[in-house]
Amino acid sequence: MSELANLKPTIRLSIMNPDSESGSLFGRGIANLCLGVRETGSLNASAKGMGMAYSKAWRIVKDTEAALGIQLLDRDGAHGSTLTEAGNKLLDAYVAIDAKLQEDAEKEFARILG
Repeated sequence: MSELANLKPTIRLSIMNPDSESGSLFGRGIANLCLGVRETGSLNASAKGMGMAYSKAWRIVKDTEAALGIQLLDRDGAHGSTLTEAGNKLLDAYVAIDAKLQEDAEKEFARILG
């Protein structure tokens, strides 16, 4: 069992709108983009921090907003972006649930391995 000691489960949480026909979900990627916007005040800076083109980040945000039926970001042109109230609440919920699920999975994994 010692060869299993270095292993760790990884949980992938996503939030979806069951009424949407789109395949877009709010998952780790968009959550990281939103965290970057929260920290930097800019979608462009967030995208660059993730090694992503601004155009790709913009498309991901627009697709996710359309799929969820909520606006995640308020954009102010050259002055940057901020999360909307709904965007902040969704991001906070995602981060909290993701952390809890990860913690639970690690505890259960350790328990099963004994």
